[in-house]
Amino acid sequence: MRYFLLLLLSSLSLGRAFGYDFVVAQDGSGRFRTVQEAFNAVPDFRKKVTTILIKKGIYKEKLILAGSKQFVHLIGEDRDRTILTYDDYNQKKNIFGEDKGTSGSASCYIYGGDFSAENLTFQNSSGPVGQAVAMWVDSDKASFVNCRFLGFQDTLYTYGRGSRQFYKGCYIEGTVDFIFGSSTAWFEDCEIFCKKGGFVTAASTPDTARFGYVFSRCRIGGDAPAGSFGLGRPWRPYAKTVYLNCELSAVIRPAGWDAWDKESNKKTAYYAEYQSRGPGAAPDKRAPWSHQLTEAEARLYTRDTVLHGWNPEAK
Repeated sequence: MRYFLLLLLSSLSLGRAFGYDFVVAQDGSGRFRTVQEAFNAVPDFRKKVTTILIKKGIYKEKLILAGSKQFVHLIGEDRDRTILTYDDYNQKKNIFGEDKGTSGSASCYIYGGDFSAENLTFQNSSGPVGQAVAMWVDSDKASFVNCRFLGFQDTLYTYGRGSRQFYKGCYIEGTVDFIFGSSTAWFEDCEIFCKKGGFVTAASTPDTARFGYVFSRCRIGGDAPAGSFGLGRPWRPYAKTVYLNCELSAVIRPAGWDAWDKESNKKTAYYAEYQSRGPGAAPDKRAPWSHQLTEAEARLYTRDTVLHGWNPEAK
């Protein structure tokens, strides 16, 4: 008993020395063995950053970071070996025998504002069983750096209407509509991996929002058959998605965009590209209602402008 107490005190001292408030480790070498315990321990409405180090391991937990848990910063010890995962899906039954639904399927829910994560994998491990969300983000000013998002249909749900989200150097994979939702989100230097067939995005941008999804210098590829993926389709009529200086592999079909079987969406959705390159870049064959930006138009899409003055990399 005395040994384990000394080990715990040592881990707490080590965590503070390296700037971590909490350490999560499955082997008991941290303050907590589960991520949810660490989430619960964050003081409600704290005004300072709470930094949580998560040591290597596969943490099978359905995680919820409450809205009262603000300024939480997660750091994984190793991106590919620190995995937060669960296996709910749309048609899986709850305790009343009802479908959990897409919204109920998420492995991780982030509600607290000013959230950030780095060097972590977020996964839905249920497989190709329909809608199965790996990450649900309702947080304003949510930042993800060097993270992986693994799943099939509906992998990343940028849920928060009016929220701003930032993804840099991330890997995101999926099949149908695997990046979807109503948030304004900036994706920078990310790898987007397309599996089987489907659509990269299904934005539901509100009609009052100037920006939806912006992909800057991203690589869109995968092992799906050539021509099996669209760049996006509108989950809601005013969907907005723009690709800037992105490399598109042959998985992208020439038309690029789809109106989701509704002619009126062609007038309300806004889909555009600027200097796409690679075998999937086919500006002359794109859906005629989409846009190829001029240099002057592309200059309007800066990270600062899209995120309305929020600098996610400010210290």
